[in-house]
Amino acid sequence: MNAERPPHRLSVLDPRPYRWAIGVFGLGLVIAFSVYQLTSHRVATPGVPPGGRLRFFAAPLADSTLIGDANLAPPCTPARHDPRALNVCLLARRGPLVLAFFSISSRGCEQQVDALQSVATRYRGSRVQFAAVAVRAGRAPVAALARRHRWAIPVAYDRDGAVGSLYDVEICPLVELARTGGLVAERLIGNHWRSPAALAERVGALLR
Repeated sequence: MNAERPPHRLSVLDPRPYRWAIGVFGLGLVIAFSVYQLTSHRVATPGVPPGGRLRFFAAPLADSTLIGDANLAPPCTPARHDPRALNVCLLARRGPLVLAFFSISSRGCEQQVDALQSVATRYRGSRVQFAAVAVRAGRAPVAALARRHRWAIPVAYDRDGAVGSLYDVEICPLVELARTGGLVAERLIGNHWRSPAALAERVGALLR
């Protein structure tokens, strides 16, 4: 009789010596994926940064009879301009412009326009112009808000949110300070600029 052979045992690979290599490989995959995400997806920031140019539009003024959505390709000639609209192209041609974007559902954003009105009163008679746009809001509520706050600066409304999308407005307060011609000198974001004193200092720098 043949002697009984012992059962065959499968060799088991001990992974312990290779753990460091597996860890390094995994870390490499994470880094490679992160780099891909950063290079293939643009992270949008609100507004136009300094050195860029304002994106022109014409939006209905809240205290006018004009009802409708903003025009993102407005005529930049006075002869073709509807005086019931806020035309940023024409304003930028006339002189320096301080342009704010706000939401009527935010008390903090309303305070930004209050500050804008206060500074506009201080700089009355100067070359600088002031205007505000309510994003995703209708004419009636914006007009009522302007009357309640006694805003005398031009206040337009962006009914369908097209202007808000044009400027990537996701937060407020947001204020653009542009030189004559529409070149942005400063972009102000955050609650600090609800202060008339802080805002006035930057407007003074724009004029200098």
